Amino acid sequence: MAGPTGAGKTTLLMLLARLIDPSDGEVLLDGLDLRAYRLADLRNQIAVVLQEPVLFSTTIAENIAYGRPGASRQQIVDAAEAAHLDDFVMRLPDGYETEVGERGMALSGGERQRVSLARAFLRDAPIVLLDEPTSAVDTRSEAKILEAMQRLMQGRTCFMVAHRLSTLDICAVRLRLEHGRLLAADDRVRVSAHG
Repeated sequence: MAGPTGAGKTTLLMLLARLIDPSDGEVLLDGLDLRAYRLADLRNQIAVVLQEPVLFSTTIAENIAYGRPGASRQQIVDAAEAAHLDDFVMRLPDGYETEVGERGMALSGGERQRVSLARAFLRDAPIVLLDEPTSAVDTRSEAKILEAMQRLMQGRTCFMVAHRLSTLDICAVRLRLEHGRLLAADDRVRVSAHG
């Protein structure tokens, strides 16, 4: 989904995650109003990567594991590798036990975003919501994050919000919103190697 600030992109993601409910109408998932699902059951099916990742004042490992409490160290490392985070973490004196500070401020924007992506990989949810995941990072970090996002999106239903349509080039369908309305839907046909 792309569109200018205030178009309703993030609101749509909030509706999908049931962080808010519609004041009118309904949001359907598999033909059923989202409000018919138990909230915990619905949210167990969703991984969220926000524009400003929510990190806690604890270790990198614990921040990643927040996506799946009880995850093994190997699962955490695998998720970090998938998010292009492991090389960075292994260069730190305390590795995965490095404290990230209040709200993760000891990390750069790109590093915080990759921790958030690692958390989503670890969660392994069938639905992924990505809200401007590359908006606050430099070009080099953006390339790594986009590559990780492509892997994260494989085999999942994903909704990604971006200001630039070009960021959505990796998506099968692009939606353009403005003033809370859908202006255009662009089906991007993908041709596989098999035809």
